[in-house]
Amino acid sequence: MRSETTILQRVDAGLPLHDHRWQAPMGDGQWPQAAVLVALTDEAEPKVLLGRRAMHLHNHPGEIAFAGGKRELVDISPWQTAQREAMEEVGLPEALIQPLGEFEPLITRTGFEVYPCVASIPPDPTLVVDTAEFESVFFAPLAAFADASIYRLETMSDGRVARKVPHYQLGDDNVWGVTAAILVMLANVAYDAGLDLQRNWEQAP
Repeated sequence: MRSETTILQRVDAGLPLHDHRWQAPMGDGQWPQAAVLVALTDEAEPKVLLGRRAMHLHNHPGEIAFAGGKRELVDISPWQTAQREAMEEVGLPEALIQPLGEFEPLITRTGFEVYPCVASIPPDPTLVVDTAEFESVFFAPLAAFADASIYRLETMSDGRVARKVPHYQLGDDNVWGVTAAILVMLANVAYDAGLDLQRNWEQAP
């Protein structure tokens, strides 16, 4: 039985909020750095903002992802990167973004160190999608990602190393990789979903 604590309060209480500055100068880190905005609608049953990446993009074309992107020289922190990218890609103004917390950075298969920044936004915000980045955007119920029946760890190999990679089957969409991993961690914090997440997939080939 669910307590009186709201889902967003659970997320807020369960995640640290450091808002630290980028540590290494650009080009000096082991991996190129990026940040994503994990935007949750502020309502009893929150929804999470996701989008389908444009097919012409070099990295992860057509995949389901969060708004976000690479760190730029003007960015002071991962939060600033995530907020700037959210404004550029989906027209979400910084004034509507209320930080809740952060997950530790993850490494994508394409070799990016990605910082997930979790925030609340108003329900049904007006979005302006940059079609150069996203083919479309949508809101999915956060509770869906606590459903073990649509979740699996699938063994994938690059020909050298085999890894267990997280996947969700969300209707006709296969949500996987770092995006799926963030959703697993979020479902575990918000709903005590108890989903298994093996971490060896995080290391890029």
